[in-house]
Order: sequence, then C-alpha cells, then structure tokens
Amino acid sequence: MSEIQVASRYAKSLIDLAEEQKALEPIKADIDSFLRVVKMNSQLAAILRNPIISPDKKLSILNELFGKTFHKVVLSFFRIVVNKGRSEVLYATAREFVNEYNLRKGIIKATVTSAAPLSESNRNQIVQAVTEATKCQVILDAKVDKDLIGGFVLTVGDKQYDATILNSLNKLRKDFSQKVSV
Repeated sequence: MSEIQVASRYAKSLIDLAEEQKALEPIKADIDSFLRVVKMNSQLAAILRNPIISPDKKLSILNELFGKTFHKVVLSFFRIVVNKGRSEVLYATAREFVNEYNLRKGIIKATVTSAAPLSESNRNQIVQAVTEATKCQVILDAKVDKDLIGGFVLTVGDKQYDATILNSLNKLRKDFSQKVSV
C-alpha cells in the first residue's frame, strides 16, 4: 500500500475520532502546528523517516516538542503510529487530515499566480468568483511569478484557468496559423 493510501486511512481514522470526541477544532489546530514545525525543521522530518531510530526515541522527541500543548488524542495517535513502525507517514497523515477536514467543512483551496502582487480588491473578486462557482468557502493562496508577462493563473483543485498574456498570445498564434492557408 502506498504512503498516501496509508496516510489517508490514518487521517480519516483520526478525524473520525476527533469528531467523536467533539474535539475537531483543537485537534485540527494541533495538526496545523505539527505541519508547520515539521516543514520548518528538516531534522525532525528526517528523524521521523529514519528506520534506524527507535520508536521510543521518536516518541520521546515528539513528546518533548508537543507533549505539553497538544490534545491527548493527537499524542495518543502519534504513539500508535510510531509504535506500529509507521512514523514516516506522520507528516503525510497530517496533510491528509487537513484535506479531509477541508472536504468535510466545505473548504476549497485555490492558488492564484500573477505577475505582480494582487490588490485586496482583486483577491476579493477571485475569492467571490470561486465561491460562487464551487459553493465552498475558499482559502486563496496568492503567489507572484515575475516571469509572467501579465495576467494570472488560477488553480482550484485539479482545474486550472490560465488568463496570462502569454497564453492569450499562444491561442492567437494558433488561431492565425490554422486560418491562414497558403
């Protein structure tokens, strides 16, 4: 079974338990915190992935970092996964937890990449358009790509809308080459 399948199953179990315990929001906050810490600390990620490091040592490190602040369900979950020898999937499981949380709460992530930073008005227009199209709450991540001539690329889930000037020029070029016959 692939890592993403294992992580997805673990994440669904954790989110079901969080809902059952009526502690979904605090557990989601802890998972977000765990993701930030692991993302910023490559050593922690390497420790969790290293099969040579004993489960006891990994649990000791996780407990030292998160034991005083994390919900008991999250700490128990860490303990179960590490003791099963699957600590390498903790980060992927946390990401899948957030994806499952967003799915259950009707939240969708969108990314807009533009040539220049978006104004607040532009951001609001994009969020409103995506909200109307998807009927979901939108979390918009805005990125700047100076290589774009102008316009933007909007990605929502597995769909992409390319409104860049380069894309428009390419379409125009293609139309002209098809309509001009020699």
